[in-house]
Amino acid sequence: MPPRTSSARPQRLKEPLAPKVATSLPPAGLLDHDLEDDGVYRSLEFRGVDLSSRDADAVEFETCRFVDTRFSDTKMRRGGFSNVELERCDLSGMAARSASMHRTRVSASRLTGMTWSECGFKDVTFDSCRADLAAFRFSTFKNVVFRDCAMPEVNFQNADLRGVRFERCTLTEAQFSGAQMEGARFADCVLLKISGVTSLRGVTIKSQDAQGLVYSLASAMGITIEE
Repeated sequence: MPPRTSSARPQRLKEPLAPKVATSLPPAGLLDHDLEDDGVYRSLEFRGVDLSSRDADAVEFETCRFVDTRFSDTKMRRGGFSNVELERCDLSGMAARSASMHRTRVSASRLTGMTWSECGFKDVTFDSCRADLAAFRFSTFKNVVFRDCAMPEVNFQNADLRGVRFERCTLTEAQFSGAQMEGARFADCVLLKISGVTSLRGVTIKSQDAQGLVYSLASAMGITIEE
């Protein structure tokens, strides 16, 4: 008998769970829904609202939608976003610690210089975001995808990135020192001049992406490449 050929298809990668947000939500305004310590905001749509330069503890957003909303330079400790959509929002310079994002989608948003340290991300998609100089030090990621994002000089130092996917992202001069990265995947990404390249043990990288790692690997191993 002729040998049997395998008909197995490539394993489909798991997508983060999408947020469950109603199509129509009551509008939120600063008069009734400005950020306050221990504030809980549920089932609201923040559209064109300016929440920048606030300072609040334990703020919780649940089943909310944010469109064209500003969080720039806002400081937040604990709390976070659960079942939330953020579209065309400005989180530049936002600083969060011990906060979380769960079942959240962040799209077409500006995250320049954003700092989320010691935070947790689960079932989160970052799509078409600008995240240059953003920092996620000591944060934990589970079932997270970065897709079509510009992320030069992003800092993932000592982060848990196991299983995270980077698709079509620019990661020039990204910092991965001390990160846990087993099972992470890079596809069609720019990986030039990254730091902490030895932390990439156990990741999967497309062959064309790996070419950008040559100089970083050589530098880490003390190899001089001459032209």
